[in-house]
Amino acid sequence: MSPATRPSFGILTAPQQIAYDDVLRVWREADAIPEIDHAWLFDHLMPIGGDPGGPILEAWTLLSALAAQTQRLRLGVLVTSNRFRPPAVLAKIAATVDVVSGGRLDFGIGAGSRPSNPLARREYDAHGLPYHDANQAVGSLAEACTIIRRLWTETEPFDFHGTYHDLTGAFGNPKPVQSPHPPIMIGGRSAATLRVVAEHADLWNHTGEDLDDAVSRSALLDRYCAEIGRDPASITRSIHLPVSYEDPAVTRDAIAKATGAGFQHVVLSLPAPYPAGVAQWVADELIAT
Repeated sequence: MSPATRPSFGILTAPQQIAYDDVLRVWREADAIPEIDHAWLFDHLMPIGGDPGGPILEAWTLLSALAAQTQRLRLGVLVTSNRFRPPAVLAKIAATVDVVSGGRLDFGIGAGSRPSNPLARREYDAHGLPYHDANQAVGSLAEACTIIRRLWTETEPFDFHGTYHDLTGAFGNPKPVQSPHPPIMIGGRSAATLRVVAEHADLWNHTGEDLDDAVSRSALLDRYCAEIGRDPASITRSIHLPVSYEDPAVTRDAIAKATGAGFQHVVLSLPAPYPAGVAQWVADELIAT
């Protein structure tokens, strides 16, 4: 496969039921392995797997620390819940991480957790956060993408009076290192979310549980892009795939099927605890083959 057509590969280390030093070890190792292009965290405030009362680290705080201790990897949160932080605050946080990383941020965002996962749903009540219906969540996401991009790019303060967000004298300084702004990745599969993807995203991520669904949703995204006059090829298709340490052939098969279906940005989710040398194992057993 030529470099021009090679998929990009990354790892995801969910910062739950794990210590900071363990995540840092994996990211530092991955940073030195050219086959691994990017690294990701997820955005939850309480564990969604394992011990419900176990430890979990806040994603953006951890991302900034990891950005300061890596040199090469592109990095991000797959994906930030738009429900957790006001968009102007999130824009400031993300710009700071882009500065700390020297311009390596891929900005991932989504509408927020689905109520079908009780362990994800409980974090809203536990932190005093409102949990609105899906229509409001997607509408808020669309406005947030507009606000964040404007804060990253506009050189004068502005007002924004939307349905879900209201800002007066909004202004962001410093700007992100990347110009015009960090790439925006939106995660989600609903039709309403895909319309936001068509309008705002540089990358689109599917959770990857069902490849047939991912392919059909990608085709729907193509249609929405055509409706607004955007080239569908301008949105990179990303997919999240679980890693099996015990049976890497299963993971290799999933990678082959996903890349064959047009997903050229592959995020490999590493189960914890992380074996010694896991990043090199990923490069040798999953990516090289």
